Amino acid sequence: MGEIKITTDGKWKQFKDSYDVPKAVLADQFDWMDNPDEHSFFKYRNTWYATSDFMHAPGQEFAGWDGYHGDSYFSGVLIQLSPDGEEYRVGTYIQ
Repeated sequence: MGEIKITTDGKWKQFKDSYDVPKAVLADQFDWMDNPDEHSFFKYRNTWYATSDFMHAPGQEFAGWDGYHGDSYFSGVLIQLSPDGEEYRVGTYIQ
């Protein structure tokens, strides 16, 4: 892989519960969930994500990040979880 550029504002944010996600988004984007109440959500750049959408971040490429969600082969969203799991930091990566 080439050099990866990561962009983030570095701010900790609170997760949202399923009742904070618009019903149309839950029905369309998260219809695979048996019980949305068991998931944590957040909105980033006008897109809703569930933490369960993220894969474990591999080795050196994403050091310090807990998970990633690929938007394409060359870009995606990164997440870092707080030690208590109640907050997150989010960023983007591009290669």
